[in-house]
Amino acid sequence: MSQTLSASTLLAVPLAPLAGSLLAGLFGTAFGGNWFGRRASHTLTILGVLVSFLISAATLYSVAVDGARFNQTIYTWMVVGGLKMEIGFLIDSLTAMMMCVVTFVSLMVHIYTIGYMEEDDGYNRFFSYISLFTFSMLMLVMSNNMLQLFFGWEAVGLVSYLLIGFWFNKPSAIFANLKAFLVNRVGDFGFILGIGLLAAYAGSFNYGEVFAKKQELGTVLFPGTNWMMITVACICLFIGAMGKSAQFPLHAWLPDSMEGPTPISALIHAATMVTAGIFMVARMSPLFEMSDTALNFVLVIGSITALFMGFLGIIQNDIKRVIAYSTLSQLGYMTVALGVSAYSVAVFHLMTHAFFKALLFLGAGSVIMGVHHNQDIRWMGGLRKYMPITWITSLLGSLALIGTPLFSGFYSKENIIEAAHASSLPAAGWAHFAVLAGVFVTAFYSFRMYFLVFHGKERYDQNPDAHHDHDTQAEPDPHHHHEDHSKPHESPWVVTVPLVLLAIPSVVIGFMYIQPMLFGDFFKDVIFVDAAKHPAMAHLAQAFHGPVAMAVHALQTAPFWLALAGVVVSYYMYIVNPALPAAIKRMFQPIYTLLENKYYVDWINENIIAAGIRCLGVVLWKGGDQAVIDGAVVNGSWKLVARFSAAVRRVQTGYLYHYALLMILGVFALMTYFVWLNK
Repeated sequence: MSQTLSASTLLAVPLAPLAGSLLAGLFGTAFGGNWFGRRASHTLTILGVLVSFLISAATLYSVAVDGARFNQTIYTWMVVGGLKMEIGFLIDSLTAMMMCVVTFVSLMVHIYTIGYMEEDDGYNRFFSYISLFTFSMLMLVMSNNMLQLFFGWEAVGLVSYLLIGFWFNKPSAIFANLKAFLVNRVGDFGFILGIGLLAAYAGSFNYGEVFAKKQELGTVLFPGTNWMMITVACICLFIGAMGKSAQFPLHAWLPDSMEGPTPISALIHAATMVTAGIFMVARMSPLFEMSDTALNFVLVIGSITALFMGFLGIIQNDIKRVIAYSTLSQLGYMTVALGVSAYSVAVFHLMTHAFFKALLFLGAGSVIMGVHHNQDIRWMGGLRKYMPITWITSLLGSLALIGTPLFSGFYSKENIIEAAHASSLPAAGWAHFAVLAGVFVTAFYSFRMYFLVFHGKERYDQNPDAHHDHDTQAEPDPHHHHEDHSKPHESPWVVTVPLVLLAIPSVVIGFMYIQPMLFGDFFKDVIFVDAAKHPAMAHLAQAFHGPVAMAVHALQTAPFWLALAGVVVSYYMYIVNPALPAAIKRMFQPIYTLLENKYYVDWINENIIAAGIRCLGVVLWKGGDQAVIDGAVVNGSWKLVARFSAAVRRVQTGYLYHYALLMILGVFALMTYFVWLNK
């Protein structure tokens, strides 16, 4: 088989979903006259994503087996001086793996959406949006330059705004999508500064050309400081990742984004948008390896997110928000791996997490459908006998999430914990504690949700809010089941088939690919690590003796027993002694209040930062715009001219003897001046 890839074939990967999105969006909505019905719209968009997935799978095979590579410019937009602005593709093992993950999860979400959004009025519009989102993410991961990376970066942010606010008549959804948009703009400001710094000093947007100058970039001081320029650039890039991948304190948008329909939670917040920051840092590994300061910054932020966002998952009652805080915590784990230079481990966890987290989100959507669009886990219980497929797949996803040996999440999480322990960076000790403690927290909140939903007493008919609209506790019901008191039911096959197909990799993919991805040549010449300065990966390789041996050895380690303890404690508190959680809440009310208010991050954003910005805006408006610009510059200039003109007009009397007098006075003044000079 050829060692090169075809540009025209690769173009079909992002363009096929784009074509489906445009057709459904233009001709399946009122904008284009509703020419396409629901069947045509979902068929076209699913076909586009299916084509994209098949080509991505073939590309991954060519890259992994035959060593195929592709790095070419597809289109040159403009050249400014020596700076080229291009659209191009870089296809290597990292890109090919991301292409497959994005397209497979997107395909599952598209199929699932047929059942979930069956009677929603925006059915065709939703399919158009999720296909457009797939196109945007593919452009991001396939880029070979920072300009195209930024285009994809902003495009996924824009489409996520549309998807989170999909139910635009719901005030909480509009607030959530605006919040997501604004918080991401904060991160994106840092991101574009980082890109600008690298472009200014390297003279190129192209990855390869920038990486080739890394030694030169590593010797340049940032103007006016004693900081290295590469450190400033990497921190700016990571600030972009903090927004997109929801790291503390730019995490606040992600839980609120659960206001959108459930399928987008699986697509945006499990496999694609939120992992863009992790992918970007892994892609930029040659640059981050030049700065221990930047890596320490990444490590501290990731460890704070991993532990403290997990705590918030413990008190959530909305089934989607529990999983949302789990996503935040797991993104923190990935960021910790990046910080200790275990980039391949971070990407490996990105892949395994994409499958089991998409499974959990879609499983939550199936539960929501089964209990007639209630999302409060306190009013579920005993659903396993009504929804057997949703139950078993959700159990498999939960076992993968908590790192059960032999499941996919185990192989990636275990290596993150060990990498943090092996790192020599100053922040590594704290990070190791955070990810280790996070194991218990993850197991506790995951199985708290699992036991409350699928086991115990049936409480689905006792919900006191069943007939009221609560923005934070229920999605709009596209199936019009507000008054339905019937028993829960299993979801249709278009919902359960994606659950089964996602459950398979959630169980086996870690076992299958840990060897080549972490300790083989899969990421050779793609991810770069300075083993002398950052020995974490070398330590992991030395301790690895195969996936089976790793699973057996795990039975003797702290993470396994912490995870088991989390499951046992949650079982006791929510099945054996359900009165205990309320007693603990009363005992630790201040801590509960702190968690319930999400560490007051939202309060600080709204009442201090936003209020400060509003005050600054008023000052700039009143003092700058009205007083200086309008008052002094605009109005002041014409008033000055008018007064000067009025004064000069008085001199222009029209009498000859006045002018003669002025001339004589002028001559006298000049004579006096010259006489004074000659003295």
